[in-house]
Amino acid sequence: MALPIILVVALGLIFGVILTIASIVMYVPVDEVVAQVREELPGANCGACGYSGCDGYAAAFGEDRNTPVNKCPVGGPAVAEKIAAILGVEASAAAAPVAVVMCQGDKSVAQDFMKFGSKMTCKGALQLYGGNKSCAYGCLGMGDCVRACDFNAIHIVNGVAVVDRDVCVGCGVCANTCPKSVIQILTKDDRVAVRCKSTDKGAAVMKNCKNGCIGCKKCENTCKFDAIHVENNLASIDYDKCKNCGLCAKECPTGAIVVIPKEKKVVVQQPAEEQAEA
Repeated sequence: MALPIILVVALGLIFGVILTIASIVMYVPVDEVVAQVREELPGANCGACGYSGCDGYAAAFGEDRNTPVNKCPVGGPAVAEKIAAILGVEASAAAAPVAVVMCQGDKSVAQDFMKFGSKMTCKGALQLYGGNKSCAYGCLGMGDCVRACDFNAIHIVNGVAVVDRDVCVGCGVCANTCPKSVIQILTKDDRVAVRCKSTDKGAAVMKNCKNGCIGCKKCENTCKFDAIHVENNLASIDYDKCKNCGLCAKECPTGAIVVIPKEKKVVVQQPAEEQAEA
């Protein structure tokens, strides 16, 4: 009886020593900074920070303490300040990101050539029929972006997506979801936008949407800061140069260029015909 007991005890001691050595050799030190940063992040895991998610963003501080503290659009300035406090640095005052729909082709100005049921998606309509509007570049208005948004910040109003800037965190999920790529992530300081994606020539643009850019270059000739240029029949803004003066918007003959108010509440109300379809 004594021998088996001795063997069991000996084996236990041997395995214990092996496990102790393994734990020392394979020990991975915990970076307290990474743990503290991760604790402050909201856990949305949207990827808008440019990393794989909140864990990836937190881990970046373990590799480089100079990683920007304001990369989380969901947490915003509050989270940036908390991370800065953990690192002992100052939080930079970067402008908050926000989604902007580069299309104004609602039912009052854009031509529809096909009508779908309420269950059709933008992606499905594009793949099956090429969309539902004569303009090949505009918002399809079937709500893929709405369903993708976790913050209730984007809605379909009269056939086109509209962003509530007061709610939007600029995570970019809607932009990545849109099959027509008409949603762009700007900052709340960027208040002038060319809300059109069409590269057709003037007559074709006006035939399909009354608010489209016709490439007339009046905006380019008006701008005093060399901040807007027309290429391939479409105006585009250089936000490093733009001063938000709004002269280009005033000069635009079709209203394709708009000055976005600093604060704009979106009233979400479906037209009567859309309510009937639902």
